[in-house]
Amino acid sequence: MRLPFNHFISNGVRARVAKTGIISIMVHGLRSRRVVTPEGERDAVVLIEDERIVAVKDADEIAGETSVEDLGEWALLPGLVDAHTHINEPGRTEWEGFATGTRAAAAGGFTTIVDMPLNCLPETTNVEALELKRDAARGKAMVDYALWGGAVDGNQHELEPLALAGVAGFKCFLIYPGCDGFAEIDRANLRLAVPHIARTGLPLLVHAELAGPIDAAVAGLNASGADWRKYATYLASRPDEAELDAIGMLLDLCRAHRFRLHIVHLSTAKALPMIRAARLEGLPLTVETCPHYLHCAAEEIKDRATLSKCAPPIRSAENRDQLWAALLDGTLDLIATDHSPCPPSMKRLTAHSPGEEAGRFDEAWGGIPSLSTALPVLWTDCVRRKIPLMQLVTWMSARPAKLAGLSVEVGSIEPGKHANLVVFDAEAMFTVTADDLHYRHPISPYMGETLRGVVRSTWLRGQRVCERRKEGVVFPNRPRGREYALSCSLTR
Repeated sequence: MRLPFNHFISNGVRARVAKTGIISIMVHGLRSRRVVTPEGERDAVVLIEDERIVAVKDADEIAGETSVEDLGEWALLPGLVDAHTHINEPGRTEWEGFATGTRAAAAGGFTTIVDMPLNCLPETTNVEALELKRDAARGKAMVDYALWGGAVDGNQHELEPLALAGVAGFKCFLIYPGCDGFAEIDRANLRLAVPHIARTGLPLLVHAELAGPIDAAVAGLNASGADWRKYATYLASRPDEAELDAIGMLLDLCRAHRFRLHIVHLSTAKALPMIRAARLEGLPLTVETCPHYLHCAAEEIKDRATLSKCAPPIRSAENRDQLWAALLDGTLDLIATDHSPCPPSMKRLTAHSPGEEAGRFDEAWGGIPSLSTALPVLWTDCVRRKIPLMQLVTWMSARPAKLAGLSVEVGSIEPGKHANLVVFDAEAMFTVTADDLHYRHPISPYMGETLRGVVRSTWLRGQRVCERRKEGVVFPNRPRGREYALSCSLTR
């Protein structure tokens, strides 16, 4: 199980406990009329000393000698936490990397990311690979980060060592993930792995699709001569049943072994009844969905628009509405970006060789990069749906922090926590261009769309790491991101 919170940064230095009592002359503050706290929005000054929040006070309680930056009506949010990021380093920095991915995170208001164990080389499926990833990240990250370990066929004896080495939990696929080195795990090997995972007390994150319904659908589409340039063809190739069958199997395993189960990127609203039933049963289950499932709809995706390909797929507008309702009623726990970048050629936007056909969904990489756009994409929809900013912050900061075991340090604006903050202009409108993206390859299905909400600055542990100025977004400090490595004790 995880010990009572005992965070260490990867260099081995214990995170300092915030001071209490008298506030020193080194304190500075940020004032906003819309400070988003766990209790709601309020006009307040957030006082910062060193790396931590030391108090949240009314403006008239602040001593005159304290330096306070007045943000006016711009909202002050806790730094966002993304529990589902693909950085791809080491090994595939031509796709992304810690320098570029965390730069995009900072620009988008994320101060903590949790990196997935695949699409990098080697995959993070043992302690040796974990240490190689740590070496690759050192000195490059603009924001703080934690690391997921990988559960693949045959590595069940590597899982407990990974937990003791500080991973936040484990990720597995029940279907081919698109990269050969990260083997999907079948039911038999998953049964071998989950007792080890249960001993750690850490969550198992699962890409919940089974191959059977997909293979059958693809065979039928190919037999009928379906046009793979049409989004309707791709949608039909990943039927809801692939998710439903996988989730049903996972819930059975969870009943038997009582491990912490987390379903990543839920796409189908047809799974909501079984998720609600599992919650009533008391199973240790959490579920995320993603910005693209909440913002986009299959009916709106044009043929050949492979920038919108992801797996599971974006489904109907009605399905989208049901996912929003499930977030609001607590059936779904959180929103994660599933930031999954790749070189533009892998999206098959154009033909690059003889015989290659542009715009084929069956050949394009499935993934949507969104660290820099997720907040305004979602806030645009929240305004339309009359959902308050505090609720969005819960889904994008507090809940992901809890999943990754980081709640003592991040996820809310409270004394004692790291001073990870986002200055957010909730009323500003902008049209997405390549200059707004900041990750390695500036491609996005949101390009040209007008969105609401602009990140004015991002603060990491008391220092501004990203700021929007007249000349554009700047990153004024050297990379100072550090790893959250978690302490873990195994149960018998």
